[in-house]
Amino acid sequence: MIHANADFDFNGLTEFHPQAVSAGLAAIFSGKARVVADVEMICVGLSAPRLAHFGISTYQFISDPDVIELAQAQGTTRAVQAMRKAHRLGLLDGAIIGIGNAPTALIEVVRLIREEGVRPALVVGMPVGFVSAAESKDLMALQNDVPWVVIRGRKGGSTLVVAAIHALLGMAEAKANSKDSTA
Repeated sequence: MIHANADFDFNGLTEFHPQAVSAGLAAIFSGKARVVADVEMICVGLSAPRLAHFGISTYQFISDPDVIELAQAQGTTRAVQAMRKAHRLGLLDGAIIGIGNAPTALIEVVRLIREEGVRPALVVGMPVGFVSAAESKDLMALQNDVPWVVIRGRKGGSTLVVAAIHALLGMAEAKANSKDSTA
């Protein structure tokens, strides 16, 4: 992540739930892994060959017409409605959720975990910004039902979510290759 952003501050700002890496790897090796993102940039930034190698699908709904319509009708954000749609479609349980842009998406994921019993495999919560970004990551880190990786404070972004997920994919590839060489 430091390489992706050329900012050594991330060394002190990035925090991991104790089971974050093992949960992320288990999701990748599950054979039914998926990444649900708050914005298309995360899905586009992830390496298609790496995802295909593990059979991982990506989803984001931020620009879907029904999401836009519901956000307007209910006075919420598209990011909130996108996470609700992913939940309605049954995509959040067992998923790796990547939030790099919208703090409201991360706040909604925390609400879904607490109130709806949603259980993603891992939440990579790194929204960037001045409004609710730091608070959304603090909320995620306060819950212990689901493993997480967060960048504390206002820093973050989709590129960092992509870098974190790529790091997990790289670890999974190394683990798979070491199993192949010992077989």
